[in-house]
Amino acid sequence: MTMKNKKVIVEDWALLDYEQAWKKQEQVFAETVQAKVVNRNNNTDFPVNNHLIFVEHPHVYTLGKSGKPENLLLNEAALRDREATFYKINRGGDITYHGPGQIVVYPILDLDNFFTDIHLYLRTLEEAVILTLADYGIDGGRYEGYTGVWIDADNQRARKICAMGVRCSRWVTMHGLAFNINTDLAYFKNIVPCGIDGKDVTSMERELGYPLQMDEVKEKLKKYIVKLFDMELI
Repeated sequence: MTMKNKKVIVEDWALLDYEQAWKKQEQVFAETVQAKVVNRNNNTDFPVNNHLIFVEHPHVYTLGKSGKPENLLLNEAALRDREATFYKINRGGDITYHGPGQIVVYPILDLDNFFTDIHLYLRTLEEAVILTLADYGIDGGRYEGYTGVWIDADNQRARKICAMGVRCSRWVTMHGLAFNINTDLAYFKNIVPCGIDGKDVTSMERELGYPLQMDEVKEKLKKYIVKLFDMELI
C-alpha cells in the first residue's frame, strides 16, 4: 500500500502563454506518473509529489478531445484580429476560453493520496469555487448533467462562471478549472462555450458590478481547495 502524501507544492505562474504552460504542465504530469510507475515496478513505497498551479493566460481558445471544432466561430484571420490563439488539447470537455482576469488552476495530484474517485474530484473542485463565491455574496451552484459552477442553475437565467476539464491517468490529474473573475466576456461570443448552446457566461465582476482583486480571490480559492482536499502546503 503506497504511503499517502497530502503535501502539495503550490506554484503561481502569473501570466503565461498557453502553449508554454501546457508544456510545463505536461512535464510535471509525466514526472508524477513516472514516479508511480517506478514505485510499482520496483515494489517501493515512496510518496509521489502533488502540485497546485495557478496561472492566467493571454487570450486563447482550447478544444478538448471530445469537442467539436465547429464550436469555434472564428477563422484564423479573425483569431489574429482578436490577438487570440487556438489549441486542440488532451483534456475532457469541449471548447472554452482563457484570458486575463480569469483564474486558471491546474491541480496535478496523485489521487491515490486523496481519493480515487474522479467524480468526487470534480465535485470537490466545484465546491471550492462555490464557497469562494459565497464569500462575496454570490450564490453559485451546479447544473445537473454538466460540470462547472453556475449562477441561477435552476432556471432559464443559468449562466456559467467556472468551466472545468480534466485529464486523469493512473489516478494522476492535469488540466483543471477556469474561474471568471474580471474576464472580458466578449471573447465567449466567439465560441459555443463548453459546447452548450443558448447558455450565458458570466464573471464575478459582472455579477457584483465592480472589478475584484485577483490575488484576494485566488487566496480564498486556494484556502478552500486546501481545506476540502485536506492538503498540507509546502
